[in-house]
Amino acid sequence: MEKNWDVIIAGAGVAGLSAALTLGRARRRVLVVDAGEPRNRFAAHMYGVLGHDGLDPAELLRRGREEVAAYDVTVAAGEVQQVVETDDGMAVTLRDGRTLLARAVVAATGLRDELPAVPGLAERWGSGVAHCPYCHGWEVRDQRIGVLGTSPLSTHQAELLRQWTDRLTFFTAGAGTLDPAVRGRLEARGVTLVDTPVAEVLGDADAITGVRLADDSEVALDAIFCAPTPRPHEEFLAGLDLDRADNPMGNFIAVDPTGQTSHPRVWAIGNVTNPGANVAMSLGAGAMAGAMVNMALVTEEFDLAVAGTGSDVVEHWESEYAGDAPRWSGRVNATVADVVRELPVGQALELGCGEGGDAVWLAEQGWQVTAVDISSTAIARGAGAAAGRGVADRISWISHDLSTWTTEEHFDLVTAAFFHSEVELARTEIVRRAAQQVSPGGHLLLVSHVFESDADIPPWAHRHDEADHGHGHGHGPVLPTPDEDLAELRLDPSSWRMVRSEIRTREATGPDGRQRATMKDGVVLVQRLPA
Repeated sequence: MEKNWDVIIAGAGVAGLSAALTLGRARRRVLVVDAGEPRNRFAAHMYGVLGHDGLDPAELLRRGREEVAAYDVTVAAGEVQQVVETDDGMAVTLRDGRTLLARAVVAATGLRDELPAVPGLAERWGSGVAHCPYCHGWEVRDQRIGVLGTSPLSTHQAELLRQWTDRLTFFTAGAGTLDPAVRGRLEARGVTLVDTPVAEVLGDADAITGVRLADDSEVALDAIFCAPTPRPHEEFLAGLDLDRADNPMGNFIAVDPTGQTSHPRVWAIGNVTNPGANVAMSLGAGAMAGAMVNMALVTEEFDLAVAGTGSDVVEHWESEYAGDAPRWSGRVNATVADVVRELPVGQALELGCGEGGDAVWLAEQGWQVTAVDISSTAIARGAGAAAGRGVADRISWISHDLSTWTTEEHFDLVTAAFFHSEVELARTEIVRRAAQQVSPGGHLLLVSHVFESDADIPPWAHRHDEADHGHGHGHGPVLPTPDEDLAELRLDPSSWRMVRSEIRTREATGPDGRQRATMKDGVVLVQRLPA
């Protein structure tokens, strides 16, 4: 499966597939991630959907998958575990550990209906037990219908169902104490009120015959309706801190009429944000959201074209990480680990974090890390590794060109490990600017490869001439020594104390896991003096 998409849709129910259909027809590269558990999977028929009245909902989804496939939409089994913002999009991590990139995300993951703990109720959910009069009322019209109270809102459900039958019984125990005026209102329309709690729903696998009450008496019924507690599948969006909205059925993600959340790249549609949405409403919400997502991407594309964005540096580093597999091992660099272990834990900023091996290790040691890299692909892989190793909440991932990135935050450690580029990079300027964000008493750590001769170049390294970096050290990758780093940074000796300036040797393994070589690492560790 490809890793870069215009839109990733979480959920392949009617809302998600409807959005995918609109986006596919708009020639967008769309991935739909399907966990395979639509809310209406317990029902054999759906009603009130024009042109599809009485159709098996599974058949509608089958047709929908066929239709979106005609527009090159990809539907893949899986589950979205986390969505993380990058500088130019969203990183979407799946349960299997893969992290994919998207310019926009649509949450169409629906919800779980939490039923009252009444024996026999859950087993008949979708057959003799229902919740929506518009979806199932016609099929039980004029029959003996019960309403199981679950909250004060159940009185409204009882009033509504009186439209379908005059043989209606309202079991009030779970609805709380009814106001006398409410009781009178229901009784005026011939609704039978039973205050004794329901102990069990009776019947066979396909239908109910009635209920047994707590006093062991029985009430004969042909169907029973109840209002379950909705539990939206929204955990994967928790890290985005989206705005919330209360409605009578609970607290849900807040959206505008198009489904857009408080995040400009995230939409939420269907039951995940509206528990009362039926199939027809969810189809419409999906179509609306798909059109609005496409319009947002169209606007962004024109804005970028006018601004003339997109640099050779970004393209270079994206191409470096273009393969399906990670470029590096994901392990912390041994020299970085040796030096940092001696420092007190705090806030850390990592410049050029790549795929996040060092950042994840720092987080595992207790550091709160801000990790910045120009490659959104590398950032996405780092976020996926952090999620897989349980430290996602300790790392803020930022995809940005460090030559223009700034921050007002201060850090106990700023680290730039092997922070070099085969294309233009204002390395000294970036490090000097970042050094100003070191807190008093904090440290700046630079770790670089040192190639004093061609014999020091490992067999897997690229070769460049001095024009690549302009340091004039001869053939091979031209990188600064610790003394040169210090000289170029021109740190004020009245504000900084040198802790280390040295060259260390270590055994290293190439990216393929087989080649080995002895490496020389230049280490610069300086401490900002207390004010």
